[in-house]
This record gives sequence, C-alpha cells and structure tokens, in this order.
Amino acid sequence: MSVIGIDFGNEGCYVAAARSGGIETLANDYSLRATPSFVAFDGKKRIIGVAAKNQQVTNMKNTVGGFKRLLGRKFNDPHVQHELTSIPARVEARGDGSIGIKVNYLGEDKHFGPEQLTAMLFTKLKETSAAAMQTQVNDCVIACPAFFTNAERRALLDAAQIAGLNVLRLMNETTATALSYGFYKNDLFEDKPRNVIFVDFGHSALQVSACTFTKGKLKMLASTWDQIGGRDIDLALADYFSKEFQERYKINSKTNARANLRLLTEIEKLKKQMSANSTKLPLNIECFLEDIDVSSSMQRSQMEELCAPVFQRVEQTFKRLLAESKLQLDDIHSVEIVGGSSRIPAVKQLIEQVFNKPASTTLNQDEAVSRGAALQCAIMSPAVRVREFGVTDIQNYAVKVLWDSEGSAAPGEIEIFPQFHASPFSRLLTINRKGPFNVSIVYGQQVPYPDQTIGVWKIKDVKPTERGEGQDVKLKVRINNNGIVLISSATLVEKKEAEEAAAAEQAASEEKLAEQAGGANAAGEPTDGQQEAYCENEDDNNTSTASSPGGQGWAQRVKGWFSSGTDKKKKASKATELPLECTTHGFSPIDLGNYTQQESKMIGNDQRETERIDAKNALEEFVYDMRNKLQDGPLERFVVESEREAIVAQLNDLENWLYEDGEDCERETYTSRLQALHQKTDPIKVRANDYELCPAVFEELKGSIAIARLAVAEFRKGVPKYDHLTETEFINISETADKAQKWLDTHLSKFAQSPRTADSPVQVSAVRHEVQTLNACVSSVINRAKPKPAPKTATPPKDGEANAEQNGGEPTKGDKMDVDNNAQSAAGNDPSMDVE
Repeated sequence: MSVIGIDFGNEGCYVAAARSGGIETLANDYSLRATPSFVAFDGKKRIIGVAAKNQQVTNMKNTVGGFKRLLGRKFNDPHVQHELTSIPARVEARGDGSIGIKVNYLGEDKHFGPEQLTAMLFTKLKETSAAAMQTQVNDCVIACPAFFTNAERRALLDAAQIAGLNVLRLMNETTATALSYGFYKNDLFEDKPRNVIFVDFGHSALQVSACTFTKGKLKMLASTWDQIGGRDIDLALADYFSKEFQERYKINSKTNARANLRLLTEIEKLKKQMSANSTKLPLNIECFLEDIDVSSSMQRSQMEELCAPVFQRVEQTFKRLLAESKLQLDDIHSVEIVGGSSRIPAVKQLIEQVFNKPASTTLNQDEAVSRGAALQCAIMSPAVRVREFGVTDIQNYAVKVLWDSEGSAAPGEIEIFPQFHASPFSRLLTINRKGPFNVSIVYGQQVPYPDQTIGVWKIKDVKPTERGEGQDVKLKVRINNNGIVLISSATLVEKKEAEEAAAAEQAASEEKLAEQAGGANAAGEPTDGQQEAYCENEDDNNTSTASSPGGQGWAQRVKGWFSSGTDKKKKASKATELPLECTTHGFSPIDLGNYTQQESKMIGNDQRETERIDAKNALEEFVYDMRNKLQDGPLERFVVESEREAIVAQLNDLENWLYEDGEDCERETYTSRLQALHQKTDPIKVRANDYELCPAVFEELKGSIAIARLAVAEFRKGVPKYDHLTETEFINISETADKAQKWLDTHLSKFAQSPRTADSPVQVSAVRHEVQTLNACVSSVINRAKPKPAPKTATPPKDGEANAEQNGGEPTKGDKMDVDNNAQSAAGNDPSMDVE
C-alpha cells in the first residue's frame, strides 16, 4: 500500500509519491513526468494521457481535453459556453441539463460527462502509479484550484470515487504549494512568522496566495485568482497569426479546427522560446491549410504588446491579494512562483513591481503542487510515518446560513463563516423551532458559479414541548477537509425545568455556558433582553477554536431563542439526533453506483481489447518474421521447396486476411491461427537448431573424452595429485570415456550423412546429455580433495628432558648453568631485578 498526491491540471497531471524516505515524482508509461489531461476513444478501446494527445489531430472528434473546467456545471452555464469554444469535441446538453460529451465508442455514439472523463484519467494515473511503485495504490490527496466551489469539489470527489480512489483530502493548490515549501524549511521560528507570497500561473488559471510560516506550521492568510492563464496568451497570438495568414496567403485557419489546433501547438513552442530569447523567432508550418506552407516570426516585445490585457489582469490580481491579505511590502519575506506560465519574463517583472521582491524559484515550478499533495497524504495516512506539520487552510468564500420562517416570524439569516475563515472548522448554530424546518447554506459573496446555493437541508422530527413552546435545535455547520461546507448533524435539545437551590449557582452556570458558546455573547452581544439565535465555535481536527468576529454578521438579531439568564430555573437537557434530508450538488448514490459499474466494465473491456490487439500483433509479427526466414533466410535450406512454398502461401493468405476479414476478430481467433502456424513451422525451427548447434556440442564431447583419457593416463604414470584415488575409479572413467567415444562415432557419422531437409538423427539435447554424463563421472573423481594427513605420534622424552619440562624449563640438579658473577654482584639483594 502506498500514498500519492495528484496535481490535476487543465492541460496535464503530475503524480508524486512518498517513498524511500522522501517525495518522488512518478513517471508514466512513456517515461514522462507529465500526463496530458486527454481522453480519446478509438474503436473498442480508450486511449488516455500521452497517446491520446499525440493522436488528437488525427482523431479530433473523439479526443477530449479541457474537461476540468466543466466539472459540476450545467450545459447552459455561461462559463461552460465560453470553454466550449476551445474544445473541438462534440458537446450536447443532456435531459437534466448536464453536459454530455459525444464520442464514438464500441461502434456507437455515447455521451460521457466531465466527471466520467475525469474518472477515466484518474484510472490511468492510478494504474501508472501502481506500475511505477510496484505496489497497490489506494489513498491519495488531490489538489484542486482554490476557487473551486462546493459543486466542483463534490464533482471531483465523485470522479475519484468512480475511479476507485480513496481521497483523504481535497487540498487547495495554493496550500499544497505552501506545504511543499515550508515542510523542508529548517530556519523557521516559533516567535517570528515568515510571510511568503505564492504565485501559481498555469495553463488556465492564475492563483495568488499569502501564507505565514512558523516552526512546524503553516497558516494561509488570503488567496485570490483570475481565470486567465497561458492559453489566453496562446489564443491572443493565434488570433494575430490567423489574421496575418489570411492577408498573406488568403486562408482562414479559424474555419478549420485541425489547422487551428496545429497553429496553437506551434505557438506554444514559440512562446516557450520567447521566454528565453528576446530576438525575433521564426514560426513555420508545412501544409498548414489547402497544402499551403506558412511562415512568420515574432519577438518577445511584440508578444507582450499583444498580450497587454492579460498582463494587466495579472497585475490587478497581485494588487488585490495585497489588499485582502493586509500585508505591507516590508512584511513579505519572498515571492515564490510555480506554474508553467510563471516563466514568462513579463510576469516576473510584474511581481517585482507590485511586491517589491524578485520572483524566487525555490520550488519546482511544474511539480510543487503534486509534491505538496503527496506530503499531505503521507501526513494523514497511517501507512507512512512522517513528522507532524500543521496545516491551517482557509475558506475562500463567505458563507451564510438561512432558515425559513415560522408563524409570524421572518426568515432568519446569519453569516456563519466570513471570507478567509480557518478550515477545517465547525460551528454550532442553535435555532428554536416547534416543527420541521428547512435550512439553506449559501455563499455570502459573488462566486465563479451561477448558483450561489450550496445546499438545502430539511430538519425533520422537530416537536414542541408539552406546553407547546419551541425547542432548541443545534445545527453543526462544518467546513470539512475537502473545503466543502455542509450541515453534518442536527440535535434536538429537550430541556426540563427544576427549582434552583441558589441564584448564585445559576449565575455561575450561565457564565460558564457563555464562555463555552463563544457565540453572540462572546462577540460582545448584550445579555439583557432576548437574543434570538446564537452560534458556538467547535474544534475540528487540528484547528484551534477561532474567536467569533464581532460587528456585522454576528450582532444580528436573527429568528430563534436565547436565554438571558433572568429566570431562576435550572434546566436539565436531553439531546436527540434528528434526521436530515439534504439537497445539494453531486451525484446521487444510485447514479454514482451506476457510473462506477460502467467504469469497471470499460476497464475490463480495455484489458480485453489490449489482449486482442496483442494477439493480432503477435500473429502479424510471426507472419512477417517466418516468411523472411523461409525466403532467403536462415531456415531456407532446412525445408524442401514444396513444403516451403506451401507454408509461404499460407503466410501470404494470412497477411491478406489480417487486413480484410481478420481486421476485427476475437483474441481466440488470432491465437488459434498462430498455434496452427507453430505446429507447421516449429519442426523446421527445431531441425535448424539441431543442425546448427550439434557440431559445436560434438566438439565439446570430444574435448570431454580427451580430458577423461588424460586423467587416466596421468594416474597410471603415478602423478602425485591422484595418490588418494583408487584404480577402480579410473577404470570406471576409462570405460565411460570409451562408451562416449563409441556413441560419438556412431551418431556423428549419421549426422554427417543426413540431408539438412530431414530431421536430424541426433538432437542437441542428446549430445549435451552425453557431455554432462561424462563430465560428472570425471569431476566426481578427480576433483575430490585429498584427505588431511594424520597427526604425528610424539617420541617419548628422555629423563633429563622430562625433568626440564616438569620444572617449567628450569635445569635440574644434573644440569650445569654458568653464572655471571659481575651481574650477580651488581644486582645485590634487589628482588625486582632479574639476574642472568
């Protein structure tokens, strides 16, 4: 089991994994790190990734890209209509208003939604990751744009579920970039925050964020964006060149989708060259349209002039972030850039002008997001041990809660989460009701989605008290790990009154309740009179409790009930979970199950189609190879002419069949025909193998016989190395060698006389068997090591020698020792000195 992080881009995807003690970006089956976000359909098979983009020009109507920006949207959405101008595939509206991309698959027209196409791409990423890591891949973290709304996030989660991925978290791309930056920084301090700006300028979007780092933690401060990217620059240049070609060559590339696609491809190459060169660069396209070759040129200054509106929007986005983050220029430590379009010199100049800091390239501009997502996945997964690093994200849009009226009371409304509130986070909202009611969660500001409503929850089984009064309903409104806002639970609090012993105890309990609530009273609301609703902060995961902002949004008098503490009663409460009925974005469980089943069938069909094509290719390869070997090849002389001509004729018929009736057959048909060919040609290959290899093996046998006879001769001459061997053993070697010689003489004669078009009278395996038998007989004897010599028997010592040994080497009485009188005199009576 392994964990991965996925950077799902509009043009391409990157996958990183936690392994070998670090984060590694994985290569796909083309040994490339980037997998294009393209899905194509070709007959019975899906083509995904690199292969899909490579054949886009030749299979344009059945190749789909750019579907990331269509997730969770309806066909009539103005944003969708704008995106469809750059998607050459056929897109239609379904019955429910959703997007249906029409392709030809399995011989018929079918419609797939953007979520299904995303699931197909995720399936490919999952397979290539498993192949690269040689292990199963299940847990993942997927990075998505910070501006994605609830609808788009749910659509992305649905796509991942269809593909069989377990998403631990949907992570904002800006936050993933910040994590990949801060995780490895060892120079961060707890008491000295570091503020860093991150600029992510990609293919279709610009995202700018502000983040503050302390030791072991990061906290996002603000983020802003604009839906412009490198493709907008490409389109501006394409419009310029199209007008130029129309004037010079009288051709209009805008009327031809294939020509326009080729032009965009060449412009992308030119744009990358202009980032490194300020000189004039050529653009040439052969057979562009109507067999006309076109050429032109452009330099960087001209490109910057044509794309001035795009760069103005980039500058406005930078300035907007400064205003929303409330950071001063002196507070900013550095500006880090990622994304392919951030390499453009004009963008770097704007960064320096606005932030008064040069653009820093500490991070890998293409892989930073995927690496950050993989780090987050490793931190969250129990399968990987990683040091803790706190990540506090933000909710990029303000969120309000609305509830319907009851009786004469007006509908209620409260801003539950302001813009840039910490995420994940939960709040408890208490509303007093006598019966079931509806609660809506909506965005409190303009968002890049036509529907401002996040969802509608129907709170059921709410009942009045015995006196007919309303009861408190606590709603837990949550921003979860995926950045999705929802009501996770509803609880009915039934209160029973009891006489209180003392008024002081009641006041103390109310004070404690106010501190825990952190709601309207914590925000500075007055406690006298009646407050109609209140909110409580609640810790969520590793996020600390946030203080409730005062002022507008939290000092509203909304419909509900809040006790002021003037009653002299003490209330015991009983909490009961209430059922919820939710209407929000995303697939229903039934639709999700159907799409998952459909994806599984397509995966199985892809596998069968791959096996069928492999079987067809194997048959085709065998036909070409065998025909070449039989005609003027190595097998020609090992088969009679009539047999060779018959086989060649059969191979020719098979070749014609493969390109006609056999173009689209089942795998078993190809394998059965291949087996029939093997039955006819394998004997020829075996025959050729025997005739080509036997001479060398015969020589090997002759050498083994010579070695055996040499060993026998040396033994009989009394060579010392054979002293430990017996006569019987060498008699056995001699007899075995004679037997091998006799076998060799017999079969060598037959082999030499046999025609090469007939089967060999002796097989290579038989000759090798004789060699191995003789070698085993000889080596088992002559390679046996000599036994170790027996230890020598000790000679009995003489009497004097024995006495010397017993006395520790000192001489006995019968021995004589010369004494140096001078030395003895010098030593005197000092016992520490040795006397010689």
